[in-house]
Amino acid sequence: MNAPTILVFDSGLGGLTVHAHVARARPDARIVYVADDEVFPYGRLTNGELIERVTAVFSRLLPLIEPDLIVIACNTASTIALAALRERFATSFVGTVPAVKPAAAATRSRRISVLGTPGTVRQEYTAELIRNFASDCRVTLVGAPRLAALAEAHMRGEAVSDDDLAAEIAPCFVEDEGGRTDVVALACTHYPLVLSRLEALAPWPVTWIDPAPAIARRVVQLLGEAPAGVPARTDGTALFTAGRALTPALATVLAERGLSPAVVEPVPSRLTPAVPSFK
Repeated sequence: MNAPTILVFDSGLGGLTVHAHVARARPDARIVYVADDEVFPYGRLTNGELIERVTAVFSRLLPLIEPDLIVIACNTASTIALAALRERFATSFVGTVPAVKPAAAATRSRRISVLGTPGTVRQEYTAELIRNFASDCRVTLVGAPRLAALAEAHMRGEAVSDDDLAAEIAPCFVEDEGGRTDVVALACTHYPLVLSRLEALAPWPVTWIDPAPAIARRVVQLLGEAPAGVPARTDGTALFTAGRALTPALATVLAERGLSPAVVEPVPSRLTPAVPSFK
């Protein structure tokens, strides 16, 4: 069986956390990482605009990449657009949704927080997950307005203060007469990029649920195991729809993850001016 081609997609750099686990699970796969930084962050779009945008991106890129599987490594895009993408395109998709079920299974205090973007935590899909899997828990929904952008800045090598990060996660930590938060579900793939810093800044220890390992397991379920003894490939590519995030520091990070070269494949949007390619 030929090694598969996997497309890992996000609005920005958060999907790199998923890419790392997928690459370990299928080291033989050719992986193309796509960051739609032309319109980052997705939370500023209406649901209709987001569906229209991701449909346009895949209409442009799928004939170029011809993936066997697409991983939507973005909670906001998955909760809003995944059904439309599956209806439009024949390729198989794996989505990313808030890890409410594993958070409810892990908590002992029955007090959990879901830390996501404002666009994710306000979705009915998230509310339905809570009703179905965490109805016996006190769930705090935290829509962090800046945390994804701070994680992006961190990856670009920019200075990000502890105070700014601490302010974004502070609402997750709730204490009452019955106990306090002991599990935080990371409902944005950007957040594990700065997880070590979040752990250090937390007012008390909690279990942080990263959805990436579960996504990688689903990829293996769909594509099968990698052949025994196969060496890890290093010929992955990172595509950016605008390239505004590209810095020497980020290029180094991408290369370390087997994603080199990093190139720009413009997909102009009506929401922002078109950016010329500089391949």
